Amino acid sequence: MDVPGIDDARGGDQAAFSRLAEPFRPELQVHCYRMLGSVEDAEDAVQETYLRAWSRLDTYAGRASFRAWLYGIATHACLDALRRRKARVWPPDLVAPGDPRREPTPPVELPWLQPYPDRLLDAPAPVEDEPEALVTSKETIELAFLAAIQRLPARQRAVLILRDVLEWPARETATSLGMTQTAVNSALQRAHSTLAQHLVVDRNEWSSDSTETEKALLKQLIDAWERSDAAALVALLRSDARLVMPPRLSWFSGRDDVEEFFQGHVFGKMGGQWALLPTAANRQPAFALYCRAPGRHTHDAFGIGALQIMDGAITEIAMFTDPGLFGRFALPTHL
Repeated sequence: MDVPGIDDARGGDQAAFSRLAEPFRPELQVHCYRMLGSVEDAEDAVQETYLRAWSRLDTYAGRASFRAWLYGIATHACLDALRRRKARVWPPDLVAPGDPRREPTPPVELPWLQPYPDRLLDAPAPVEDEPEALVTSKETIELAFLAAIQRLPARQRAVLILRDVLEWPARETATSLGMTQTAVNSALQRAHSTLAQHLVVDRNEWSSDSTETEKALLKQLIDAWERSDAAALVALLRSDARLVMPPRLSWFSGRDDVEEFFQGHVFGKMGGQWALLPTAANRQPAFALYCRAPGRHTHDAFGIGALQIMDGAITEIAMFTDPGLFGRFALPTHL
């Protein structure tokens, strides 16, 4: 397969290599994020991918596209990273729902799943005929899907992403991962079986609300939160909705418990005033949450929230109480 500029890059021209490889950085980062569940880890994996690609450029034989070759290297970089660290976790996978009348647990140092800013998903595809929509499709970037695939063994996760998300043929997947096609098909079958136990909606039947519905619900949530109106806020929730708050283990299930937590803790004991800005994460409506504590003159960054919406109601509020995320979302830390 003829790749313009490849000979110059093989000859040691780093600028030529950058022109070939850099356009793929955004989608490779999304791929590594799916594998690793962390924006920081994904960035490191992509950097490692480019170092490996540059040093192994003479091994690119042109039998596959340059894009596919980079994906193969990136996948192996992620598999190597996963041998050194634990998979990312989600509170409901670790503990039972909490009692909203009690104080939430303090932050816990665990490898938590992180949100992915939509602004990083909106980079244009480098080549018009490449399936960019597959790379960032909503059903395979939402937090529910990400949390579910973190349960898979690393190689099963890689097979699932290459086969189901990027829609690679079994033969190409097998070649990239150094597996037989039989092993690829077996790994995919086991991955599907695991996901069926942990995803409420099968990705082939994924139902998402219209952008307008999502925007309306986000606007109503922001209004209710800023008024400290717990009743109005939980009226937007489905009866079985849940609130998760990494890096805290505490999470709450059901509209009544979520309301009691907001009424007694968020709008009660915390005693602050709240301000919210709309944003987007993982192709989900999201918000930046700011709190003005008593005696403070500014609202300070508190966390990033993401909403899971189905059938016109919020089914999950994922509240990432980490002010360090605001920079990745290009958001101010004070209002």
